[in-house]
Amino acid sequence: MKKSTRTTASLVAALGAGAVLALAPALAASAHVSASASSTAAGSYSIVTFSVPHGCDGSPTTAIEIEIPETILSVTPTVNPNWTITKNMVPLDTAQQDAHGDNITERVGSVTYTAVGDGLPDGYRDTMALSLQLPDGSAGDIVEFPTHQLCAEGSTEWVGDEVPTVVLTAAEAGGEHGHGDEGHSDEDHGDEATADDADDADAAGGSDADVLARVLGIGGLAVGAVGVVLALVTRRDRLVADTASGTGTARSTGTGTDDSTGTES
Repeated sequence: MKKSTRTTASLVAALGAGAVLALAPALAASAHVSASASSTAAGSYSIVTFSVPHGCDGSPTTAIEIEIPETILSVTPTVNPNWTITKNMVPLDTAQQDAHGDNITERVGSVTYTAVGDGLPDGYRDTMALSLQLPDGSAGDIVEFPTHQLCAEGSTEWVGDEVPTVVLTAAEAGGEHGHGDEGHSDEDHGDEATADDADDADAAGGSDADVLARVLGIGGLAVGAVGVVLALVTRRDRLVADTASGTGTARSTGTGTDDSTGTES
């Protein structure tokens, strides 16, 4: 019986470890500031949404500064009532043409979201969406957005291995360069931009729902597997007990018959 108990404990431990390993990628993916894009095609217009899922060691988030790569000239931040927004401009070394064909001498170097009130409490999530044109490039090229998270106490630098990124895919054939969000005035496509933002918000929410569903699903599988193992072990122990009991009875009967036969002799 001790052997079966040890076997059961080992199986339960193994199943638990497997569940933890399976959940690790999902939990890790939701643990830092991340970026998701409505379009990743090189040169396409996209809404890049940055997700802020927690504060700094329990301290509320008071500001988020998102650095814009030099290959992106113009950015249109989506208004978020929880934050005031500042576009920080930097000069260009040489003048360049924008989507309208106008010469520009400066670009958006970073966008800063400053919290209204006491900030975003730790344990609560918010998003910041930027409308922009992704740079030209090849499939697999990485566009990095170094992000600085300031809190009431402390700060976190999302750079290096943890920098929010967008991985480019191949440019779409016949892509409409210059006809995205940056190619029209806000008045011309306000409704379209609002719909795009709503779709992107739904996508971001769907991503969180997928993570939660994965966590619950794997947890349910682990619990079910443990139940099956325990049922099999319990059934085996009963069979062993029943077999041992039956064998003992047969031996007892056989001995009684021999003694009886010996007496009659």
